[in-house]
Amino acid sequence: MTEPGGPAAGSDPSDDPRAVVGEPILHVDMDAFYASVEQRDDARLRDRPVVVGGAGDRGVVAAASYQARRFGIHSAMPMVQARRRCPDLVIVPGRFDVYREVSREVMGLLRNVTPWVEPLSLDEAFLDVRGAVRLFGAPDEIARRIRADVRDRLDLPCSVGVGPTKSVAKLLSGRAKPDGVCHWRAEEVVANLRPLPVSALFGAGPRTVERLEAYGFTTIGHIADTDRRTLQRVVGEAVGAHLHQLARGEDPRAVNPTEPARSLSAEATFEVDVDDPESLRRHLLRLTEKVARRLRRADLAGRTITIKVRFASFETVTRSHTLAEPTDRTQEIAAVARELLDQLRLERARVRLLGVGVSNLADGVGARQLALEVPTPVDPRWEQLDRVADEVTERFGGVGVSYASLLDDDDEEGPPAPTREDRG
Repeated sequence: MTEPGGPAAGSDPSDDPRAVVGEPILHVDMDAFYASVEQRDDARLRDRPVVVGGAGDRGVVAAASYQARRFGIHSAMPMVQARRRCPDLVIVPGRFDVYREVSREVMGLLRNVTPWVEPLSLDEAFLDVRGAVRLFGAPDEIARRIRADVRDRLDLPCSVGVGPTKSVAKLLSGRAKPDGVCHWRAEEVVANLRPLPVSALFGAGPRTVERLEAYGFTTIGHIADTDRRTLQRVVGEAVGAHLHQLARGEDPRAVNPTEPARSLSAEATFEVDVDDPESLRRHLLRLTEKVARRLRRADLAGRTITIKVRFASFETVTRSHTLAEPTDRTQEIAAVARELLDQLRLERARVRLLGVGVSNLADGVGARQLALEVPTPVDPRWEQLDRVADEVTERFGGVGVSYASLLDDDDEEGPPAPTREDRG
């Protein structure tokens, strides 16, 4: 039993010996987040098969309600195929600003329970509730309280996993869907994990799973019973060590409420396949503008620039380059992205999707200070141009300063990115 006088709100809950809780980690995941928001805000959509995304022939499903999922519809599915599966499908354009605001409300409710909230995306977060059990009861009681609060205050469904580690809590929120709570006691975890497929492990992507299964590792129990070095020879040192720990119910990762963004990116799916190199460069510059502006708005800068190209055949390639110092300047990012695109030598290859991302992020102020010390500093007028463009966009909304080559570029913002649940 937890004694009175638990840890202070801002302290690390694991530092207090009185905060010993068998299953202190919660994973809260909003159910079909974008689609659920649309159904909440329009009563006519309740209990109907709804998808969020582009309605055109080249549109892609960004999120699907559970009513739509009964027809086998899922995110990243071409909208034409989704319509064939469900003739009564309701297609709603994305409202990303609304989803972002609702996400802030959700995270606010979670922080009313504990300051130890680590958002993973707009629709999911980890919580460490060791410091909250004295006020709100056992972790599974807190999970039910959160689910009820989200339903009562925001009229939205969510699912909550309760376990001793982040990986187990993440697994259990998926098993709790839709709109439920799933809890494993610490002493049950290893036995419960063993019969599950290797794909259930947090961090085992499709290629890793394919490789494991090719070597006969089909269940988590197989991985737990295998020598770690053998596993590392199959999937690599870092992944092998990580999966070996998880298969044994071990996960030392703590909930980190100050977890920084790992990357920022933007991508566009074209209405018609693009095979003109100059047109692709213009699209690339437009996407780079969006990413760079988001970096500056978040006071971040990054060293690694990545481009993503998906061809008409749906084959996807990525290329990246890491700079010596982080940057948030549009021109610098655009120059690297353009060079990466040119190196692909696409000629007249038909491109369906193009994307730009910046990762390896750092604080933007520190990055700009470092940039002053490089031997050949970038022309400061580019930084001034970025600052003016940001100020104009901030002040006048849709009106902004942009590059002359983009003046005739009237492409609309694509559908919002699918949530983690929808990608799953």
